[in-house]
Amino acid sequence: MSNAPVVNASSYLTLHYRLATADGTDLITTFDGTPATLLLGQGQLAPFLESRLIGLPEGAHETFELSAADAFGERNPDLIQPVSKATLEENSVPDADYKVGELIEFNAPKGGRFAGVLLEMRDTTALFDFNHPLAGQALRFEVKLISVL
Repeated sequence: MSNAPVVNASSYLTLHYRLATADGTDLITTFDGTPATLLLGQGQLAPFLESRLIGLPEGAHETFELSAADAFGERNPDLIQPVSKATLEENSVPDADYKVGELIEFNAPKGGRFAGVLLEMRDTTALFDFNHPLAGQALRFEVKLISVL
């Protein structure tokens, strides 16, 4: 019987992790360098990733296959929206030369921030995709827990 500490919702962790596409293409990895240190519950990892760590013992090395629904969600066609060029100009970098395909952040007119991928510039509007860039994709999450406090 092991007395290894187990991850809970407020654990402080040192770990290596990799987030990859379903075909194994790395999106982010620490396995090639310094391990990450983080405190769960602080938004350093997405909640769906943190939830996979809960209950794992120190020393565990696991890989999780995540469906799109279990990761950043399915793509939502309702999140493809036009924004008036006037609104964009008022709430972003003045006179910016945005390019199709860029992820653009701007202030929401009533507070907060938006980020979307520019799909098309039209005469009076800009068409944005406000889905998370990884929405609709299955992902692979690999983790090796070095220490759990």
